[in-house]
Amino acid sequence: MSAVDPGPRRGGLHRRAGLAGWIFITPMLVILGVFLVVPVVMALWVSVSDWNGQGNPFAGGASFVGSTNYAELLTGGGLPQRDFATSLRNNGYYVLFVVPIQTALSLFLAVMVNRRVLRGRGFFRTAFYFPSVTSSVAITVLFLFLFTASGAVNRVLAVVSIDGPNWVNDPRGVLHIVLGALGVDEAPAALQAAPFLGLSWWQWLAGPSVAMCVFIIMAVFTTSGTFMLLFLAALQNVTGEVMEAAEVDGASGWQRFWHVTLPMLRPTVFTVLTLGLIGTWQLFDQIYVTGNAGGPGKTTLTPAFLSYSTSFNNQQWGRGAAIAFLLFAIIIVLTAVQRWTLRERGVPRRRRFWRGVTP
Repeated sequence: MSAVDPGPRRGGLHRRAGLAGWIFITPMLVILGVFLVVPVVMALWVSVSDWNGQGNPFAGGASFVGSTNYAELLTGGGLPQRDFATSLRNNGYYVLFVVPIQTALSLFLAVMVNRRVLRGRGFFRTAFYFPSVTSSVAITVLFLFLFTASGAVNRVLAVVSIDGPNWVNDPRGVLHIVLGALGVDEAPAALQAAPFLGLSWWQWLAGPSVAMCVFIIMAVFTTSGTFMLLFLAALQNVTGEVMEAAEVDGASGWQRFWHVTLPMLRPTVFTVLTLGLIGTWQLFDQIYVTGNAGGPGKTTLTPAFLSYSTSFNNQQWGRGAAIAFLLFAIIIVLTAVQRWTLRERGVPRRRRFWRGVTP
């Protein structure tokens, strides 16, 4: 007897399986299309229009203006460009300080609460994570009370004879304060040029303002607990045999952490850095709660808040949407750079797609 050729039958099974797969994922595709793709396309249209919030922008309520909104922000030379540049500077310093500090602190906390000799590990894990589940509004109000001119922080500093600043109302940049202590109170001639987005080098190098430092401390306080859990989960996967082998080889505690534990945490480090980068560039609610509209002196103004205020307060929805898309582009570029920087070097390129063919 000759064997039956299973080819056509197997092909039919594959087609039916593929059809069933599409039927299962169709509801999710519809939901993503309605609540993600369509809003993004609508916002993209608004960003290239002059819609002022009146009427329907998709039914003749707005006119196409091309890249005008983007040009006003990047090359316009007026107040919109200066505000956008100021928001980028403020948020950039916020990212520069928050992301490394919260990553290092969360890793340190995870290592500490992962130690078997530590008593009450469950209590410390809960205590460190507690700020992450607390309302950001409540924590912001709490920090505003702590950092007022007569708040608890300045009272503690007064005990050690330090006259604390008026934290939330001080627009001075930290680097400017340091340079002022060294006798440099005005911009040197070399730093007076304004080659990028209308701000001079002296303004770009101001550092985070004293008021922004409060938000930096608050962000580290509230997010370190969440990232601690990610590191803690990753540390649970570091087997004891690996550490024992390193210990037998004579590695010290620091050498085991630096050469064994930390390389094994590379995927988690990348995740924490990526989430931190994205989250810090979206700083909005804390600025909104303070009620000073990015003050004092616009030193806490961020792109996310600027997009909101431009749209809802000034009724310039096209420019507000353009700010949002520029912020999105910044996050994508920085995430790509970070991914390239943290890529695994010296590892052969692995096959990404498996098609059931033996290599």
